[in-house]
Amino acid sequence: MKLALEEYAPDLIKAAPELEDSLEGLFHESARMMSPIGLKDYLDGARAMIALGKGPKLLVSYLDEMPQVVKECGEDAIRDVVGAVLKLSSMVSGEVLMLMLSTLPGAARRFGDPELLRGYLALLHRLAAIAPRGLRPMFGVLEELLGKLTLSGLRRWVDFGAEAYRRDLPKQADYFGLVSQDSRAILKQERRGTLFIDSQRRLNFYLRAFWARDFFLRPSAADFAGFRPFIESGALHLPDAVDAIGATSGLDLYRAMCAHMAAHIAYSDRGLGQQALNPAQIFLIGLFEDARVEYCAIDAFPGLKTMFQTLLPVSAAGTYEHETMYLLERIARALIEPELRLGDVEIDNLIETFHTNIAENMLETMMSWSLGVELFNLLAERRAVPSLRILESLAIPYRDDNRFVWAMEGYDWDNTSAYQPEHGQVRKKVGLMEFVNEVDVETAGDDAQEIWVLGSELFPYEDEGVSYNEREGKEPVSDPFHYGEWDYKVQLHRPSWATVYERRQGSGDPGAIDTILTAHRGIRHRIKQIVDRLRPQGVSRQRRLEDGDELDINAAVDAMVMTRIGHQPDMRITMRNVINRRDLAVVILLDLSQSTNEMVRGAEKTVLDLTREASALVASAIEGIGDPYAIHGFASDGRHDVHYYRFKNFEQKLDAEAKARLAGMKGGLSTRMGAAMRHAGHHLAARPESHKLLLIVTDGEPADIDERDPQYLRADAKKAASELAQIGISSYCLTLDPEADRYVSRIFGANNYTIIDQVERLPEKLPTLFAQLTK
Repeated sequence: MKLALEEYAPDLIKAAPELEDSLEGLFHESARMMSPIGLKDYLDGARAMIALGKGPKLLVSYLDEMPQVVKECGEDAIRDVVGAVLKLSSMVSGEVLMLMLSTLPGAARRFGDPELLRGYLALLHRLAAIAPRGLRPMFGVLEELLGKLTLSGLRRWVDFGAEAYRRDLPKQADYFGLVSQDSRAILKQERRGTLFIDSQRRLNFYLRAFWARDFFLRPSAADFAGFRPFIESGALHLPDAVDAIGATSGLDLYRAMCAHMAAHIAYSDRGLGQQALNPAQIFLIGLFEDARVEYCAIDAFPGLKTMFQTLLPVSAAGTYEHETMYLLERIARALIEPELRLGDVEIDNLIETFHTNIAENMLETMMSWSLGVELFNLLAERRAVPSLRILESLAIPYRDDNRFVWAMEGYDWDNTSAYQPEHGQVRKKVGLMEFVNEVDVETAGDDAQEIWVLGSELFPYEDEGVSYNEREGKEPVSDPFHYGEWDYKVQLHRPSWATVYERRQGSGDPGAIDTILTAHRGIRHRIKQIVDRLRPQGVSRQRRLEDGDELDINAAVDAMVMTRIGHQPDMRITMRNVINRRDLAVVILLDLSQSTNEMVRGAEKTVLDLTREASALVASAIEGIGDPYAIHGFASDGRHDVHYYRFKNFEQKLDAEAKARLAGMKGGLSTRMGAAMRHAGHHLAARPESHKLLLIVTDGEPADIDERDPQYLRADAKKAASELAQIGISSYCLTLDPEADRYVSRIFGANNYTIIDQVERLPEKLPTLFAQLTK
């Protein structure tokens, strides 16, 4: 088939006279890249650009850019691009279409795959349908977006902006132009560690150096949980981006994936059949097949063993739903470490069979078949075979899904082309003389390699009773914790919107807390009576169980009697002794905003004084019960600086240090409650107890200096309470605001708050309330 330019030239030059001098050169350049069919599609597409009537620049842009797109993604992309332009032509202007075509070669280079390019074109069509004014600014920053995001990440970034700013056109333009903070925050959230497109060339050289042949690598959109790399149609399909795993960089993870799949291709003699096999058997056969090809690869290139071993997981308890999964992890490791023994005689014998026979059957896939079926039979006898859904959750990140092992088409694989972690800052406790005499860099800043800590205060020679800490020291500040906030207007989270810093307030006199406890002896006596009733007592016996720890003689005799007289016996004839304990963890979260410094009407104390007294009394009460608890506080200076204070931690007793922290409690700034609740939930979620309680003490509604809408922070606090409830943390609010009826029930729920009208009774009410909530 021969195509003549003369058939198209008159129409093209008439539509864009500037093409008269360059059209022939464009044609010959395109002819070197395209087949005659592709060249015809290219020129027919040019006629379609003319028919749109969007001006000559669109036609020129199409003719200039399409050859570069074909070079990256093949000539099948021509029809996809022309179809996308025709769909968009009724939604956007010709100038936007021209911007789309001018940025398309860069997009094709970044994606490097026709399927991903089709996904990108579909994304543009969807964006044009719901937020057409976002296209123009997005094309202006497309190079930066595609340099940081995969197609899946770009899709989520686009969807957030289109939904959040559907009716706010100025903010929509700022979002898609990467001007707004929201846009940058989502970009940071969706950014992945290592992109395939940035690593592809190195991976090709890596495989060629091992096996002296080329492998065809293609990216695939890893936009769903549980994605595994796979081999199909002669190509190794890898995720379009990966994150580092521990000390293993994203590039090394890609290398492990490539080496494992290349080993499948290099060391497989034939595929296997799935006839008469169930899904669990297929999975376990694949486990041995993975070990077989890795053995072959390690035999040829011993250095690969360290890379594979590093990525084999050792999961903590609670990672999987089924105990057998931990056994499978250990089996996977033992299959490439011959010296490893699991302590299970039958399993160890099976692994020994593998290591004994593998040298003579390196290319024999049927050996994997027989060992996999034998492992299934062992687990079936023990009634320990998980479901396929659980089996597929086995977390070996570099292995593929083994789909090609089961293909029986006889594909000719042989003829197919198809960081050291940075050392963190070290804090070291030293003695006085070492501290004084061995100072290395007196002017070192926060980025110093080592920080020396002296256990006591150091006073200057001219002793004025003021330590160096008081004179020159800075309060320690934690790394930032970023939390989203709920925007009730658009019904979406603003990602990483509020930043929490854990800070430390100054210490006070611990004797002040002892004075408080002494002054409230009457209240403490009443609290002690409540505490004695709440304290867990001894051991209780649970009877009439089906699966208890020992035989319940009385129940067994009753069952025998009922059997003898011909009645149906009650088979619950076992019992269990249970140690009584309160499986509860508590965080008391104190609002320490500026309003707590105000005097209480009719009293000579501030709200902060009463809060301190209440904290001391409730801490004394919980100490008597034995529940793990923490006392924290918060204040805020805008969304970028939410202060969070930890006066007493879970593991800490109410000792002199904790009392000094409570005595040094100060109030100031504002009340960004939602962020503080989420951070308190972060600490509670790490606790092993089954029941978790967040008890919030506040004197007013959520408010902050950078938010004028009174409903915004209320709605966010309500959402925070809902989020905590979803992870098993109960929230309860004790408020001192007499007008709290109008908002507190909407935030915490009808039965999850108490309003104290007489603020001076707070020290008495807080311990009593805790006892009622936890009894």
